[in-house]
Amino acid sequence: MNEPIPMERPGPGPGRPLAIAALAAGVLGLLLVGGAGPGSKMGLWTWMDGLRSVLKYGAYLGVLAIVLAIAAMLVARRRAGRATLAIAAVGLLLGATAWWFPWSFRRHARSVPPIHDITTDWTNPPELVASRALRDSAQLNTALYGGDSIAALQRKAYPDIRPVMLAMRPDEAFAAVLRTVRDMGWTDIEAARDQNRVEAVDETPWFGFKDDVVIRVTPASGISRVDIRSVSRVGGSDIGKNADRIRKFTARLKENYKDRVADSQ
Repeated sequence: MNEPIPMERPGPGPGRPLAIAALAAGVLGLLLVGGAGPGSKMGLWTWMDGLRSVLKYGAYLGVLAIVLAIAAMLVARRRAGRATLAIAAVGLLLGATAWWFPWSFRRHARSVPPIHDITTDWTNPPELVASRALRDSAQLNTALYGGDSIAALQRKAYPDIRPVMLAMRPDEAFAAVLRTVRDMGWTDIEAARDQNRVEAVDETPWFGFKDDVVIRVTPASGISRVDIRSVSRVGGSDIGKNADRIRKFTARLKENYKDRVADSQ
């Protein structure tokens, strides 16, 4: 008797390698994008390399993953490769995520002015004292305010950044400010009661950038005026972070002492 000829199992098809390559590119791209900040914090590379290189190449890998995944899907559809389609779909999703985050980050950066020093009083901004020596001795942004050119950019971009007026004595307002600083989770590095000034440091969660904040309380016609200044230690642009930090602080201060807020803003 003639023995039956064994049937050959169909191989994975030409789309499978493309799908696997898309998945690999998507995973690596997402790892680079997600690790750009933590790697900078751990000292694996500088913050500048993290922003300009690691993040960028992660986005490039994301685009590569998208292209490979689409190619794999086109091949797999013609050959009914469901498993290949699934792998390619995951690669496409990972690649799109790896590309989207740096793209949205860059778009947001371009939507705000390239400044890193925001204050509620641009004519007489609160002075950084505790962090001045650190800034003068390292490759950090200066503690000096940039003047009218910076103020003009801030007024146009962030017209809502205003001082808080509290119906309190200056010493009471100082205590309220200090409590709110600690509520925010900032590290207060100097609380000068004799000057009614608080300085603190806030660290961004992703890259771990340390930004300096100074809050000054001054008497104003029987009440107290609270001015805030937030300054990045590194980078030409803060991507809007300092303005956002001041907004959150003033909102928390007003919420904590809403019955003592003297202005309606």
